[in-house]
Amino acid sequence: MIVLGIETSCDETSAAVIDDGKILSNIISSQLVHQQYGGIVPELASRAHQRLIVPVVSQAFHVAGINPQKINGVAVTHGPGLMGALLVGLSFAKALSYGLNIPLIGINHMEAHMYSNFIHDPKPEYPFLCLIVSGGHTQLVIVREPLHHELLGETLDDAAGEAYDKVGKMLGLGFPGGPIIDKLAKEGNPNFIKFPRTYLDAESYDFSFSGIKTSVLYWLRKNELLATDQRSPLSAQEGSPTCELLKDICASFQAAVIDVLVGKTVRVVKNYNIKNVAIAGGVSANSELRRRLQQSAEEHNFKLFIPEFEYCTDNGAMIAQLGWMKLKAGITSDSALNAVANLSLSSHP
Repeated sequence: MIVLGIETSCDETSAAVIDDGKILSNIISSQLVHQQYGGIVPELASRAHQRLIVPVVSQAFHVAGINPQKINGVAVTHGPGLMGALLVGLSFAKALSYGLNIPLIGINHMEAHMYSNFIHDPKPEYPFLCLIVSGGHTQLVIVREPLHHELLGETLDDAAGEAYDKVGKMLGLGFPGGPIIDKLAKEGNPNFIKFPRTYLDAESYDFSFSGIKTSVLYWLRKNELLATDQRSPLSAQEGSPTCELLKDICASFQAAVIDVLVGKTVRVVKNYNIKNVAIAGGVSANSELRRRLQQSAEEHNFKLFIPEFEYCTDNGAMIAQLGWMKLKAGITSDSALNAVANLSLSSHP
């Protein structure tokens, strides 16, 4: 059974081909144009998808060595994401499905992240806990069996990745800020500034990262270090008088975010007696998050599963993987499927 997966929810145009659980190709085209604006510009994103969708899909078929006539289904992200961007991929997938007379499989982008850990070995055993951490979402989900999950908690405001990018902008580090903050934090002092950790109430599995972002803002203003128009009094250049200070700020901010992510994850592990934990989403590429969760896995006796870097950020392979699983289970969509920008990851019984 061969499935094409298409992903256009934000600023990556991606397509992948899967054959009976084996990924044959995974083509990702990232849009660098947004860096000069300090964030994703929706209109520019959708225009880029329109330009790239045909060559990206064609390359996915070419690398896979598969004739489009041979595929058994086309899976596509229909939410959540940017409406214009989603419509490009969905419209293309619908046309391909109709033209080849094959099933269309609508995919929830966040659900696909959960199954990115099934693209390669080793795979988590059911039930497992998945911490999804990305620019738009932070969620804790228990996956009890294939395609059946329970949402335990999610962010009430800013997602972890969003907080990283906004703090990166405050520090004049450009966009996206997450990878740069992670790199600088490796050589900084995480105890330099005691930023707040928001755990909410003792029984909550929800997240809140707006407070830590605001605390960084106030600290930078108080010390006259806030960047304006991507220019900052702080410099990351080695040998600069402010380089070590910048590293310490990054390390202090990152420690506050990861303390909460790891703390909530471990709380679920203890309360639900979880033996398998997976992480997914763009922030799952963060080196300190990986290190701290691996440390917690050893301390609390659970197995940790982390996707390869290629499958952490948005990619067509995770869409193809979930599409293949759904098609095997007989789950398809009709031509009335619509894009839903705020599509939720509701619990499946």
